[in-house]
Amino acid sequence: MIRIYPPGDPRGPQAPEVDAAVLRLVRGLLPVADVLDVRREDAASSQPGLLVTSWMTGERGDDLVAGLQHADLARLGRAMGHAAATLAGMPFLRPGPFVDPALTVGRFPATDLPEWVETRLTVWSATQRARLLVVAEAAQDLLDGMDRTCLVHSDLNPKNVLVDPVTLELTAVLDWEFAHAGHPWTDVGNLLRFERARAYVDAVLEAWTTLRGGTADALLEGARAADLWALVDLASRAGANPVADRAEVLLHAIADRGDVHAWPDTW
Repeated sequence: MIRIYPPGDPRGPQAPEVDAAVLRLVRGLLPVADVLDVRREDAASSQPGLLVTSWMTGERGDDLVAGLQHADLARLGRAMGHAAATLAGMPFLRPGPFVDPALTVGRFPATDLPEWVETRLTVWSATQRARLLVVAEAAQDLLDGMDRTCLVHSDLNPKNVLVDPVTLELTAVLDWEFAHAGHPWTDVGNLLRFERARAYVDAVLEAWTTLRGGTADALLEGARAADLWALVDLASRAGANPVADRAEVLLHAIADRGDVHAWPDTW
C-alpha cells in the first residue's frame, strides 16, 4: 500500500516518517502493516512524501457493520474495544501531537475544552456557544480526574480497520495520521460517536474495562467527554464533508440538551 503526502502537508515534511514511527511503535501489539519504505517530500523537485507498507487482508469494518446482527455486533465491539484498551496502555509523559520521527511530543493549540469551544466555534452564536460551554466545563472537570497520557489513534472506528469477515477479529488498524499522545478515553469516544447499537456499545465498554479496569458507566461518561474535542473540531469544518456535517448536528443536540449522551431527534 502506498500513501502519498502532497507538498504542504500541514504536519510538515516529516509526516511520512512520523506515521512510520507510530506503525513501528505499535507493531506486535496491534495488527498493522510493515513499513517497507518511507520518503520525505522533496520541495526542490516537487516530489511528494511517500509511505510504502505491506498489503493487509480483510474487509473494511464499516462495510460489514450494517449487515451484522446482535451477536456479531458484540464480537466486533469486543475487538474494537480491545484495540482501544491496548493503545490506552501505551504511556506517554504528557499530551500533544507528534512533531518528528522520534515521536517528540509538541503542544496542542488549546489547553482545555472551554478554550477549544471558544476558538473553534466562532461561527456559532454566543447563545449556542454558552450552552455548549456549560457541557464543556463539566466534561473538562471529568477528564482532569484521569491523570494519565497514552498513545491515541484518534480516528479509531470501523472505517479505519480491516476485519476478518468470518471471525470479526481485526486484521489491520489503518490511517494513523491523527495519532498523538492524549487521553486514555479518547479512542473509546471515537468508537462510540456514531455507532450506538447497544450490543456493540456494551461490548466495546466490556472489552476496555476488562483490560484497563473501571466500570462501563464511568468509561462511557468519560469517553463522551473526551470525544467533545474531536466533535468541536469537526463541527468547526461543517460543510466540508458529511462527517463534519453530522458532527455539527450531534454537537448542537449535546449543547441544546446539556448532555454529552444526547442524540439528534432527526436521525
